[in-house]
Amino acid sequence: MIHLNQIFLRREERQLLNGVTLDMKKGEHWVILGRNGSGKTTLLEMMNGHLFPSSGTIDVLGHRYGETDLREVRKQIGYISQSVIEKLTLRDPVWEVVATGEYAFLRFYQEIDDKVRLKALQLLSEAGLSHVAYQPLSTLSQGERKKVLLARALMSEPKLIVMDEPCAGLDFHEREKLLIDLGRLADRDIMIVYVTHHTEEIIPLFTHVALIHDGQITAAGPKEEVLTTERLSQTYDWPVELEWANERPWIRASAGGNKS
Repeated sequence: MIHLNQIFLRREERQLLNGVTLDMKKGEHWVILGRNGSGKTTLLEMMNGHLFPSSGTIDVLGHRYGETDLREVRKQIGYISQSVIEKLTLRDPVWEVVATGEYAFLRFYQEIDDKVRLKALQLLSEAGLSHVAYQPLSTLSQGERKKVLLARALMSEPKLIVMDEPCAGLDFHEREKLLIDLGRLADRDIMIVYVTHHTEEIIPLFTHVALIHDGQITAAGPKEEVLTTERLSQTYDWPVELEWANERPWIRASAGGNKS
């Protein structure tokens, strides 16, 4: 479903991506894991067709970027990130914000079809947010806003959802509630690609992990094979200890301190 082949991206003197190759197949759900500034968000921007490589090829949902109408491809992709929230109008009612996902709009300027409204209300109900459907988006907590983004992404019935650190800024309680909602996506025929730098967000939904370090993929494959103490220590540039609990990987800093 997603094929990145020898992707290089250079900006002035900086090499942002260096020969990235990834092959993500139908039925797999991926996490891209790495430190801040490692290239995670850059990869997501390329998958969305918002950023193009200096060289290499990108194929998403059977379309080769550069040889297809990106507007049509994006209709099949749901995108969740803080940047999307920042572009929305906070005074708009929550149901209307969700409904914009049907057409990939940021705001409506015309009458909304009643079927679209009912669909948005149904998704809010499934997210446990019916009670805030008619409130302005500005009145919601950060966790609730992230759940609204998820409902909005589902409006167009996408084949792919990409998420850029959706748990950023959430406290423990809100994070766990959002992760439960994400876990329910296993029942839908949608591929998930999720970016984070926190291993504990790798819930059972996710089947595969790609580790990225300084713009290079250092390991990629089934999560149980990729997530090792040695590889994670290299990814974070810090010695860590890894343990699995409730089918989720948890790390803590090793008592030995920085390897360097």
